[in-house]
Amino acid sequence: MKNQQLILNSADLVSVCKEMSKETFVTVDTEFVRERTYWPILCLVQLGGTNNAYAVDPLAKDMDLTPLFELMLNPKITKVFHAAKQDLEIFLKLMGKLPAPLADTQVMAMISGHGEQVGYESLVQRIAKQNIDKSNRYTDWSKRPLTNAQLDYAIADVTHLRLIYETLLQEARNKGRESWIEELMADLKKPETYIIEPENAWKRLKPRVDKPKFLGVLTHLAAWREGEAQRRDKIRNHILRDEAINEIAATEPRTKGELARIRGLGENNAKGALGAKILEVVEAGLASADTDPISLPKRPKNDNTSNFVVDLLKVLLKARCDENKVASKLVATSADIDAFVRGDKDAIVLKGWRFEIFGREAQQLLQGGLSLGVNKGNLEIHLPV
Repeated sequence: MKNQQLILNSADLVSVCKEMSKETFVTVDTEFVRERTYWPILCLVQLGGTNNAYAVDPLAKDMDLTPLFELMLNPKITKVFHAAKQDLEIFLKLMGKLPAPLADTQVMAMISGHGEQVGYESLVQRIAKQNIDKSNRYTDWSKRPLTNAQLDYAIADVTHLRLIYETLLQEARNKGRESWIEELMADLKKPETYIIEPENAWKRLKPRVDKPKFLGVLTHLAAWREGEAQRRDKIRNHILRDEAINEIAATEPRTKGELARIRGLGENNAKGALGAKILEVVEAGLASADTDPISLPKRPKNDNTSNFVVDLLKVLLKARCDENKVASKLVATSADIDAFVRGDKDAIVLKGWRFEIFGREAQQLLQGGLSLGVNKGNLEIHLPV
């Protein structure tokens, strides 16, 4: 790229977005901070075009990001990210919509055999034959003024991305895998991927106790905390820690004195307004255990035979994914294999290209129509004579 520039006012942003609107695709990255807030604070947006790259400062005085948002929603321009999820969450919060159309080079790289969740730095080295100085990786992007080193680091995240995208797109086309990319991008294009509804917040805690009262209290506390964190824009643990939620659900405190015994909550919090609210939520959770109880999904039994079959299937999966140069996690996760072994007819490995790569032979292995062996250190897959 010929030029890179820090954009500090709305007039220059209009000019940049007008320039970028002539591109067929624009590479995009963001820098943000989130240590003390529920919602990420956008501190910098990097845009890369054919000739120029820019760093837009959203924190600059009187900066109007409307032209940037219009660019993000321009249907004629593909917005290219790497590991896009956090960037997309930011744009969804600010715009109320997701950028579109979009591409994620991490997904594209996994489709083409570049590894599991391959990082941008690795792709730069492998495809662009360049090295990136990552010394500013953990910088505080909210502090001003930004240094030249910070800007160089930030701009590098979109400059090499153009070549990486073009290379990976051609690889996908050569292998006939463009439809795979579209399928795998589907979740990234759904707003619900980035929004945690309070009533679903308890799932993050991954409870293992399947008792109605425990789950009633836990789900209500998690929902209340999520709502408070969103409303007050504070990280969850600043409202109430995960450990405290689990302990409260387990002990079912009914008084401020009992609540004060919860580790990490503190007597002042327990006996103040916070404690009163927690006890109110606990009562609601206990009541729901009688009127609307929640049950955890049944876990598969720890059957040695099933475990052995799952292990064999994982070997087969790795072999076929290595052969087809695709990341195994895109074909099937451990949970996907467990579902398949349990006889789930909707198991993802039985559908589409996953079935062609792995599912058909996985069925044959389960039915005894296929066996695995080792010859001179190499895995061999045998069909019965």
